[in-house]
Amino acid sequence: MRILIAEDDSILADGLSRSLRHEGYAVDVVNDGSSADSALQLQSFDLLILDLGLPSLSGLSVLRRLRQRGTPLPVLILTAADSIERRVEGLDLGADDYMSKPFALTELEARVRALIRRHGGSRASTLLHGRLVFDLNGRVASIDGIPLELSARETSLLEIFLSRSGRMISKHQLVDLLCEWGEEVTTNAIEVYIHRLRKKIEPAGVRILTVRGLGYCLEPEHRSQPVEVPAAG
Repeated sequence: MRILIAEDDSILADGLSRSLRHEGYAVDVVNDGSSADSALQLQSFDLLILDLGLPSLSGLSVLRRLRQRGTPLPVLILTAADSIERRVEGLDLGADDYMSKPFALTELEARVRALIRRHGGSRASTLLHGRLVFDLNGRVASIDGIPLELSARETSLLEIFLSRSGRMISKHQLVDLLCEWGEEVTTNAIEVYIHRLRKKIEPAGVRILTVRGLGYCLEPEHRSQPVEVPAAG
């Protein structure tokens, strides 16, 4: 999952990015509105954390342009505690949530999880695939109740596959979803991450299929078909 932070306070932006990277997200940071607007047109993200007081182009202008393009990206706005009017205007323009500064990082992390989960079309707190359970709140996977030891990147990969079960995902799409600007991750590295993940989830009967030339796909769950019993007669 990839997040864009648009925040001109470098100390706050650094703290947010460190916290979210620790949670396993890929995080990109811009410090002015024009850069945010350009990034949103060039790159796909799963969430925008938007400060309203950005230089060069205000946060409200960034949000307005985003919605005018018809982009349904979830947006969490950050505002000063005394800017009630701008909070209201931001929500009216299509922001999904807001937080007033200062705030607790744990609350922000929880709101980020909720917004991404809601945008994915599910309000459930877990993703299930056979015996495999993925807790979206704690970002922990388990098989038959036993937690799996996954790296942050393996955790993010698993979340991507589970949320797109049965859908094809190319290596380049995985690079975009997992990696930040300037991060040197090759498609060969993606193969290594997937190989490691496969070894950990296949005991639960969960398989990541390789389709040559196209990419990868999490094998849909096999469900038993009802058997028709002929009527007695």
